[in-house]
Amino acid sequence: MRIPNKDTYRLQDKIDLILKVNYNSSFFAAVFGLVCYFFLDIDGVITYTFIGYAAINLTNTLLYRQHKNLVLTYNFTSILSMIGAIVITMYSGGIQSPFIFVLAIIVFAGYVTTKVFGQLYLIINLAVLTLLFLYDTGDFRISENTVPMQSRSWFAYLSAVFAVYLLGGVFGKNLLRAHHRLYKSRNEIQDRIAEKETLLKEVHHRVKNNLQTVSSLLSLQSRAIDDDKISNIIKSSQNRVVSMAMVHEMLYKRDDYLSKIELKPYVQELCDYLVRSVKGSGTDVKVDLDIKNYKLSIDTIIPLGLIINETITNALKYGIAGVQNGEIHVSVDKIGDNRYKMYLGDNGIGYSEEINPKTSNSLGLKLIYNLARQLRGSITRDYAKQGTHYSIEFEEVIEQFNSVDH
Repeated sequence: MRIPNKDTYRLQDKIDLILKVNYNSSFFAAVFGLVCYFFLDIDGVITYTFIGYAAINLTNTLLYRQHKNLVLTYNFTSILSMIGAIVITMYSGGIQSPFIFVLAIIVFAGYVTTKVFGQLYLIINLAVLTLLFLYDTGDFRISENTVPMQSRSWFAYLSAVFAVYLLGGVFGKNLLRAHHRLYKSRNEIQDRIAEKETLLKEVHHRVKNNLQTVSSLLSLQSRAIDDDKISNIIKSSQNRVVSMAMVHEMLYKRDDYLSKIELKPYVQELCDYLVRSVKGSGTDVKVDLDIKNYKLSIDTIIPLGLIINETITNALKYGIAGVQNGEIHVSVDKIGDNRYKMYLGDNGIGYSEEINPKTSNSLGLKLIYNLARQLRGSITRDYAKQGTHYSIEFEEVIEQFNSVDH
């Protein structure tokens, strides 16, 4: 499912807006210049500036079709507009010229494009206004008001119309259209995200159901077998399946972020299940958890859950099988940006230092070491304390979950 990119809409809206403003400003500048020449008897710099601006700006806009450099086109137009507005302002009354408000439109156009350009042209135009004021109030003159007295009211009216039309008729209309498109695309994106989240929830729900079905089949199979050794092997496989099913169940139940799982509730639920599964509901085994509110990816939680499943299952079956007031401890601490240290231990009888993955055929023991490697970590055993204690350093993994190497 392809979700529209808001940045694509914004860029296209900016391109359309700048091109339309350029075309409209070129057209009305040309019309303004012809009106000045033929109807207002304004000859010289003002008329030539209008006509020259229209011709150069139109050429600049048409060249965009060739080089596709929007920044170049926009900045050239902005600088050209600023120079043209300053010249016309100087020759039509200076700081009192009605055409001076066009400078504000240049600043507005800058902010429409980017905040940086808006701030840049704001500073430049404030400086220009200050210079125009100083020029108008000073003794030095390089130009006079070339607009005839009888035409000044018309020139002021047309200047206001020119500014208002660009601001409202061109900028306003196109900004409203762009806002409408962004609002519409935003709603479409939200609808598709909601649909995607619903589909993801459904996937996790179905995966959980399928794993629970596998667990039920394994449970039925173990009950139908008289051989205790084979039955225990099947039961162990069932617990591994359940540890993975819990992950998808938690993802299904979450209403917010679908790819992160809270570690502590997951470990608590998994430990409670394993104690009930192995020892029954009336057990006196205590599970001590020391885990902060970490949220980890599914690619980390699944192998981590399998490690916890193997160590706690072994502890319940063998380590504290005959120990009164048996206790299991699980703690997780963050030791780096995305690295963690997990400590697993029990107060049982432990097992020999000579038993390790190389000397033992225990699938559970091999799984623990292989899963630690899969989490880009390491595992060590603490022999100084009573029972079995593991210290596992691991890294949060965000990638496709791979099968465990044997």
